[in-house]
Amino acid sequence: MEFVADLHLHSKYSRAVSPQMVLPEMAKWGAKKGINLLTTGDWTHPLWLRNIKGDLEEAGEGVYKLRMNDKGLRINDVRFILTTEIASIYKQGEKLRRIHNLVFAPSIETAEKINKTLLGRGCNLSSDGRPIIGLSSKNLLELLLNIDKKIILIPCHAWTPHFGIYGSASGFDSIKESFAGLSNYIYGIETGISSDPWMNWQIPELDNRSILSFSDAHSLPKMGREATVLEIDKNLDTLSYMDIGKAIARPNENYRISYTIEFYPEEGKYHYAGHRNCKVAKSPHQIKESGNICPVCNRRLTEGVLFRVGQLAGSSQFAVSSSKLDELGVNWIKDPRSIHPPFVKLVPLNEIIAESIGSPVGSEKVKIKFDEMCLEFGSEIQALLKTPIADIQKKFGEKIAEGVAKVRRGDIVVDPGYDGEYGKVKIWSEDSLLKKEKTEPEKTQLGLEF
Repeated sequence: MEFVADLHLHSKYSRAVSPQMVLPEMAKWGAKKGINLLTTGDWTHPLWLRNIKGDLEEAGEGVYKLRMNDKGLRINDVRFILTTEIASIYKQGEKLRRIHNLVFAPSIETAEKINKTLLGRGCNLSSDGRPIIGLSSKNLLELLLNIDKKIILIPCHAWTPHFGIYGSASGFDSIKESFAGLSNYIYGIETGISSDPWMNWQIPELDNRSILSFSDAHSLPKMGREATVLEIDKNLDTLSYMDIGKAIARPNENYRISYTIEFYPEEGKYHYAGHRNCKVAKSPHQIKESGNICPVCNRRLTEGVLFRVGQLAGSSQFAVSSSKLDELGVNWIKDPRSIHPPFVKLVPLNEIIAESIGSPVGSEKVKIKFDEMCLEFGSEIQALLKTPIADIQKKFGEKIAEGVAKVRRGDIVVDPGYDGEYGKVKIWSEDSLLKKEKTEPEKTQLGLEF
């Protein structure tokens, strides 16, 4: 069975997160979006863990579902597992490190043991659903494995400059540098919004690790903007935590990652180098030509993810990928070495609708049309990936159908994000920073040339 998984989310108890991020609403939006495997997120927070225990019941070993609520509403096709983001701040190698990791717990009982152990170490778990601790990533993993060997730790948004394992500001040059003798327990990494699998395929140490993509959503509409689709030889009633763990850590024909759904990485906040306040952004090619000093303030630019990938890829970098349109016009990007699963890049349906009808993405018109399309076709993912364009045109008009078709084949333009500023997607725009400059090499993807 296919499980569309978004396993990095936050609750209302994390900072800068919508108060609507509660389990019943997350389940409703999961069903609307076509996600049938969610995370609770934030189980280190005592009040949120109380909500988890009250709102969920076990559906399979380590897998949970929403209880019947007061109105008798039950969402049967959405499951939850327990993952949470933990921020580590520590000094290693004469450098201050700020690294975020995603921790998978096999049960509520194990989550409680982890919380008790962290509290015993003096960690403050009540101030934020994304707690900050003083343990190194390696020491955190060691602590977790001593509690339960079934716990999995995945470095979050691996390339984010300030908080990723490969981040240019406070990260490392390799998994081994961070985790030393425990590196073999790192079964994968999360791409984050500013990178996609193709960029991660450049890194040799990831050849034998899973490339995972999740939304890191702070609000309901952002859920599923990135997701990992698992193919597991189980159904909703028999799925277990260990099945999910096998698909990530020990994939085979019965437990594997089928594909990932990706945000356009150019839309992420750190894709290019730049200075937000100076309104300066530079591609890797431009850095190579003119350096990484800001022409406005003469300070060093915040390094972009694309440039950082090139640094760590070194001579092993390959700049090609294979892609093919399927019968529905979806452009699938494949690893030419057949090491990693394929992926597809999408724009959220509400953004397509907004540009199609000329209305703000948060407007009531867009919300109504979004709900209508999800109801008509079954879910957002069904509309974006699996519905014939002719059916969309028949029900919702030529403009929206054209927008979905353009997104499927990758016929859009994106002004890349930089230094904390999100990139801007335009489906019909003619003007973009991503249009190839005559002076830039033609042979590389998005100007990735070092």
